[in-house]
Amino acid sequence: MQKTRLSSEVEIVFSKGIRIFGEPILRKRAKPVRKISEEENRILEAMAKLMHDAQGCGLAATQVGLDKQLLVIDVGGGLLKLANPRILKKEGFDIIEEGCLSLPGVLVKVKRPKKIWLECLNCNNEIVQFEAGDILARVLQHEIDHLRGKLIIDYASWPKRLFLKRKLKRMHKNG
Repeated sequence: MQKTRLSSEVEIVFSKGIRIFGEPILRKRAKPVRKISEEENRILEAMAKLMHDAQGCGLAATQVGLDKQLLVIDVGGGLLKLANPRILKKEGFDIIEEGCLSLPGVLVKVKRPKKIWLECLNCNNEIVQFEAGDILARVLQHEIDHLRGKLIIDYASWPKRLFLKRKLKRMHKNG
């Protein structure tokens, strides 16, 4: 019975791929995972493959239709697979234009802390804390936003947000 559930969630990741703006799961607050089991490890591996195939540097479980606090990140220093990430402390700020695999063709200037301290569950089911700066800090925050149902367009000015939402809805409608 466990195997069927495992296969079905991994199947969800691969069959539908990355969810695009307009799908309700992208606005949902993901549920924490109790532990990273074999099931979660397979999901994380499937997510990593999708992320790399799409030439992205981060992917949250909600972006593949799963209501779990899981994310994968690869900014060039190796693949990170994390669960239940929580920012403990922030330092400094920077404004950089960000894109998103769930919002194709959209770039938004986002103000984020330059450095963060994070607590999460690793693949060995250990609660770990670490410091991240620059691009890693930015991508972690971007993916944590996804787990909270927040998207980069939420950082845009009201007029730009309205314009982008209309553009994305047309794109979603047209496939």
